[in-house]
Amino acid sequence: MHDSVRIQNSSLERKVTFLPISDLATNPRNARTHSPRQIQEIARSIERFGFNNPVLIDERNQIVAGHGRVEAAKLLGRERVPTLRIGHLSDQDKRAFIIADNRLAEKAGWDPEILAIELQGLIELDFDVELTGSTDMIIKSLGGAAQESPRGPGS
Repeated sequence: MHDSVRIQNSSLERKVTFLPISDLATNPRNARTHSPRQIQEIARSIERFGFNNPVLIDERNQIVAGHGRVEAAKLLGRERVPTLRIGHLSDQDKRAFIIADNRLAEKAGWDPEILAIELQGLIELDFDVELTGSTDMIIKSLGGAAQESPRGPGS
């Protein structure tokens, strides 16, 4: 890792700024795709939990990370979204980060026992677990450890 990047990343000068969606440019090189269903899931998550993960943009207001969140915000009728400008990356680094940001998250695993306990606890609290991104398939793959309820998957 470059020392200059680490220093710039630790800067407290960065701040979240709400910008009009119309001021943002999608990145034509973004290889990540989002189905209409996933955009709807993201929108439901934003409605329930808030827009807690700002859109990362470069110095030209081009989206580096957060294309799906922007589409979800449009679906919700939002005109502005929280953004965080990351101007310390070269064009080459931005291209690599876009891939790494998505691919590295995909490689994470789940502890099935803890996940089952957490999902079951949410179900018992009558929480709509679909808001967590958990689908029927995931819950069923837990060997029935988490039982469905009227507000569980598929409701």
